[in-house]
Amino acid sequence: MIAEQIVNILDDKIQTVKSTNGTVILVGPINLPVELDGLTHIFQWYCWLPCKDLVKSSGDCRDKEQTEFLIEQLSASNLAEKQQSSALVYGDFRNHEDALIRMHSICHTGDIFGSKRCDCGYQLHQSMRMIIAHGTGALFYLANHEGRGIGLFSKAMAYLLQEKGYDTVEANLELGFQDDTRNYDDTLHVLRHLRDKPVTLITNNPKKLDALQATGMNVDGRIPLWGDISEFNKKYLETKVKRSGHFDSEITIP
Repeated sequence: MIAEQIVNILDDKIQTVKSTNGTVILVGPINLPVELDGLTHIFQWYCWLPCKDLVKSSGDCRDKEQTEFLIEQLSASNLAEKQQSSALVYGDFRNHEDALIRMHSICHTGDIFGSKRCDCGYQLHQSMRMIIAHGTGALFYLANHEGRGIGLFSKAMAYLLQEKGYDTVEANLELGFQDDTRNYDDTLHVLRHLRDKPVTLITNNPKKLDALQATGMNVDGRIPLWGDISEFNKKYLETKVKRSGHFDSEITIP
């Protein structure tokens, strides 16, 4: 039996969000001090999970009884073997008249190791800088998006093909995948739960902009995010524009 005090503390920070695929459990906000360029900035961190992963077979996703059940199941649920998405929110995201958002796909090699084969690590940190400078915004860090949705192990094999001359799209197709299998449904429902005022999307990808507009979200436009261009990612960035339909770079790729 979980102590009532523990249930009360956590229950206050658990919300549910209706999505296309059912319901997601949203935990937060949680104070998260983040160091960027030698300064510490305070973000509010949220994490979410499909309700079916930790919910009673019958019953509501949202009541204290369910919260207690969720806590009891955590240690046996093997969540460490799965991926969960999260969001970093800065400033008064709900009420500010305009806010920047970034829907960032997880990139183990670029975000964690600092790989120069892509521009993901640069885009992650640069979008955080842009959000801070703007005064408010949110970065959505999206699980299950590795390698445009093919997973880390498959991405490693795709990299081997790329080293033999295949571009990003060709490598994914040769391994039996589509060019891009990412889904933004749950993310967009979480976004609408956190904010209903206009947003400006930080992206070069028209599919992300289309997904946002399709929900009826009030979109003020987009801000491009090209940079960190080098000999190591030149072909990768060219492929984004020429084959994946990304908006043309405002920076000349050398």
